[in-house]
Amino acid sequence: MKNADDIATELANVQQKMQEYMQKHWRLFLLEGSIFIVLGIAAVVIPQFFSVVSVLFLGWILVMGGAIHVGRALFFSEMPGFGLWLVLGILQIIVGYLLIVDPIAGVMTITMMMTLFFALEGAIKIYWAFMLRPLPNWNFVLFSGVTALLFAFIILAFWSETAHWLLGLFVGINMIILGWSIVKMSLSHKSDPV
Repeated sequence: MKNADDIATELANVQQKMQEYMQKHWRLFLLEGSIFIVLGIAAVVIPQFFSVVSVLFLGWILVMGGAIHVGRALFFSEMPGFGLWLVLGILQIIVGYLLIVDPIAGVMTITMMMTLFFALEGAIKIYWAFMLRPLPNWNFVLFSGVTALLFAFIILAFWSETAHWLLGLFVGINMIILGWSIVKMSLSHKSDPV
């Protein structure tokens, strides 16, 4: 088991490497943050549309992925685990088909899953923020994590009235906050003028 000094040294090394990486690639982080902000604004402006489109997109991805699993399983029928690959592929096709056929029910299901995602994302961002704490603007990552946790609690509290459009709205707000925090961190690490 490592002692506290070893852990502190490792944490300092990780923080130093993170700072060097941010300084070297700040433009990429700036671009990434800007893209998240634009996508987030689109989702906030039309949250119901964004919710349904997200579910339809996911449905088609599952159908295509399931078809690939089934095709591979049938093509390599002698492969160990043939039955598992086949069942997995069929399950993906069925779930994807159900999302495509009834996207509103899919929105409700995905909203519940996103609630869990927001809760986990918030906890991870808060943990990450404390790892970044000596770096400039680490508090923006902390704010993003706290906001994600808050979204999870709000969705649960107002589930019946808002589940059909809240997913798109909160995903959009979450993207804007994430993009904003990445932009702020990237700009504080730029090594030369834009």
